[in-house]
Amino acid sequence: MKVLELAGEHSCEKPLRIAIIFSVLFFVGCSSKGLKQQPIETPATFALPPAETGLLTEMAEEIAAEHGQEHSGFHLLDGSAEGLTWRLALIDSAVSSIDVQTYLWYPDNSGRLMLERVVHAANRGVKVRLIVDDLLLQGHDQLVANLQAQPNIEFRLFNPWQDRDSLVSRAGEMIAQMERLNTRMHDKLLIVDGRAAIIGGRNIGDHYFGLSSAYNFHDTDLMGIGHIALQSNDMFDQFWNSKWVLSALNLTTEPDQEIAQQQWQNLQNNSKRAPELAAFARKPKSWETELSELKPDLRMGTSALVYDEAGEQNIQQKVLSSMFNFFQLAQEELLIMNAYVIPAQEGVDFLAAKTANGVDVRMLTNSLASHDVPAVNSHYEPWRDDFINAGVKLYELRADPEIKAIVDVPPANSAFTGLHSKTAVVDRRYVFVGSMNLDPRSANINTEMGAMVDSPALAEDLAQVIERDMRGENAWAVKINDEGNIYWQNSDETLTRQPARDGMQRVMNTLLKLGPRDQY
Repeated sequence: MKVLELAGEHSCEKPLRIAIIFSVLFFVGCSSKGLKQQPIETPATFALPPAETGLLTEMAEEIAAEHGQEHSGFHLLDGSAEGLTWRLALIDSAVSSIDVQTYLWYPDNSGRLMLERVVHAANRGVKVRLIVDDLLLQGHDQLVANLQAQPNIEFRLFNPWQDRDSLVSRAGEMIAQMERLNTRMHDKLLIVDGRAAIIGGRNIGDHYFGLSSAYNFHDTDLMGIGHIALQSNDMFDQFWNSKWVLSALNLTTEPDQEIAQQQWQNLQNNSKRAPELAAFARKPKSWETELSELKPDLRMGTSALVYDEAGEQNIQQKVLSSMFNFFQLAQEELLIMNAYVIPAQEGVDFLAAKTANGVDVRMLTNSLASHDVPAVNSHYEPWRDDFINAGVKLYELRADPEIKAIVDVPPANSAFTGLHSKTAVVDRRYVFVGSMNLDPRSANINTEMGAMVDSPALAEDLAQVIERDMRGENAWAVKINDEGNIYWQNSDETLTRQPARDGMQRVMNTLLKLGPRDQY
């Protein structure tokens, strides 16, 4: 399968951000006509039983034998290189099945590399199921149809547009069906062999794996080997068989074997030649050594997977209430690291009650300077003093943090670092890692997910990451002085107005306050 050359790198801070999002290429292919008028009904299908052989099976069975069937071994994926490396490792290690569910799958170097590895796995007999949100698929149905036609690959689209050719008609459809099409699948999940899973904040694309020259995200994933993969199967199957997900067989575009062969050749050539991928294995390989070395460092624990369910007509939003039930467990300490925060008064009151009861509440989010979505900052900004007055110790990521050394992957040297993690730690015992932002869109519109883990060792690992990221080398401490004015303090300086990368960012921050708060 081939992916043609990308258009130039886009900048998230430009006023045309929304237009860029809708026009960004997924994987270049021929334009398509639309969806079939009479939908093809696909029978319900479910995850294969856990693999009985393979490296991941051996590890999962060892964990179950030593710690119990309900346990998994966990490893935080903190640095960007880790995030991509362990995805490749799991995909290359697959012997029976790979399931991928993602919001965005960009047509850049990391996106192409992951697609290539998935196709290699299918070629060796691994059953592959892909669910991708339709947001970035406009105009690229030829590639999707070609993937669907490949042996061992099934491709499904979440909440697709009927019109697939024109941005104008697509926008018209969006206006006519705003409530439906505004709902997007924000989940990110990789399951391999029913034995291992990766859950967290990263979409598939260079910004999430440290490979962009424009900006890269500091993000967090959780890799689990053992029981959590079975829990993840249940979630994936719920989406896979829902009315919100449509098989690529419903595209009017027919697969083309000649185009598919050329696509596949060019895809492999890209992986061989891209200098941005210097840090990663370019071809499938055995990961036995790396998995063996990881084994002693796995953190044992039990888990629960929480997710919004795709119901017959509506999305059943469950994750927000689950997160606050998780926060409610805190008796001594609550650490929150969340990229996009637009609270409601109830949330601030909840945290105020916690601090009043002696709970040390600390929260890290983006500063305006580190933001890729200025509109979120526009609606978060009025709440800063409310958080601080509620007793929350508030921190905002610097655009030039010391941790840029693990966010950027050489040869990439990005212009700024943004926060994309959605994590929390309660009392150095319980961990949350997922896709859920603390904003209205995550709470009420998109589908979200997360893993809650009972593991003191894992909790200590994540607490150390969050506390590192809150240090002055990486973040601003946001405080209020005796006159009631907010100021920002890091290891280098103190500012009396919010840090920003440039004047245009400040202008956009002001203008976007006029936009609808509940859409972010």
